[in-house]
Amino acid sequence: MNQDLDAYWMPFTANRQFKKAPRLLARAEGMHFYTPEGRPVLDAIAGLWCVNAGHARPKIVQAIQQQAAELDYAPPFQMGHPKAFELAERLVELTPAGMNKVFFTNSGSESVETALKMAIAYHRVRGEGQRTRLIGRERGYHGVNFGGISVGGMVANRKMFGTLLAGVDHIRHTHDPARNAFTVGQPAHGAEFADDLERLIALHDASTIAAVIVEPVAGSTGVILPPKGYLQRLREICDKHGILLIFDEVITGFGRTGQPFGAQTFGVTPDLMTVAKGITNGAVPMGAVFVKQEVHDAFMNGPEHLIEFFHGYTYSAHPLACAAALGTLDTYADEGLLTRAAQLESYFAEAVHSLKGAPNVIDIRNIGLVAGIELAPLAGQPAKRAFDVFLDCWERGVLIRTTGDTIALSPPLIIERAQIDQIVGCIGDALKRLA
Repeated sequence: MNQDLDAYWMPFTANRQFKKAPRLLARAEGMHFYTPEGRPVLDAIAGLWCVNAGHARPKIVQAIQQQAAELDYAPPFQMGHPKAFELAERLVELTPAGMNKVFFTNSGSESVETALKMAIAYHRVRGEGQRTRLIGRERGYHGVNFGGISVGGMVANRKMFGTLLAGVDHIRHTHDPARNAFTVGQPAHGAEFADDLERLIALHDASTIAAVIVEPVAGSTGVILPPKGYLQRLREICDKHGILLIFDEVITGFGRTGQPFGAQTFGVTPDLMTVAKGITNGAVPMGAVFVKQEVHDAFMNGPEHLIEFFHGYTYSAHPLACAAALGTLDTYADEGLLTRAAQLESYFAEAVHSLKGAPNVIDIRNIGLVAGIELAPLAGQPAKRAFDVFLDCWERGVLIRTTGDTIALSPPLIIERAQIDQIVGCIGDALKRLA
């Protein structure tokens, strides 16, 4: 093992494999990473679903540089700085109607923890403190803190960490390859999967349930789309029983599905919405929770000098993050990036679905500029086939992501058609080589 690499315990990484054959990135610009040797690698995953405007964008770089010299840090408790308020106002111009309050965090995991706490506290301040139960979904991913893995439904993220939060249950996932394999866009079948929530409500009683949290598009589990009518049905059930609906838009937020947020793409407005990643184009860690006015207002009672919500982070609304986010929003606006995925969606769909019939491809799923290409697993070696494709593409200058035996694509929104062709061609060639 190279001792220079020894000290760093890498996250979500096969550490032993990596340190035998490191994949190092030294620089990035536009659509590409560059290795220390200067080899370009086309970024087919927007860094990690986050670099939506491409790398090293001038307005973002300049904003961070200037902010570091002007105001490097400001305490967020009982104090504020102008850019935090400016950013919040800019953000709520993009959100669905009524979601006009913003609480700042530093990551998607923190955004989820914040939203879950808000939901439980909301019912308490309204006099329904018995509503403490949280409902997640199988195959959901909501970050890696205890709340997030408790409502999450990815087995490997849960099994090592004990009993997790009490009082959490899960509705079934919406993956139904028997009826929906190789669907272009939203699947036609499966709206009725939302009715699984009624089963849990019957089991636990609505009076005990605080919130339901789902990703509009389940990303990290392999790009699983909501069937037509599914999210609408979830919204109806939550309304019927007084349950808050939380959308985790850490991946779908900021243009990935063709609208600023998945809520707008699918025409369903949640009560709380978590974001991160694309809010700063990945340049500085940041997250946020968007909150409906009436949820926020429920807390605004009692003596005015007292704290209404005992929650927050040392780095909430960090000045450098706020500056990066403002530069990011400017870049999105200048180039129409928050809706560009809708313009490229049909071309992207046709390209990725051209892999139907390639060796070992058993399903392809897509919406906007995100796609999942599911492979048949190697017997007795789950995730190995997709990982081999990942390594093959890396050697040939394309960076993809795999989760289990699914290849996930989410390129920067600045991608051109020729680059879509390059990505799909590289994957197709790798599948043939490894067949």
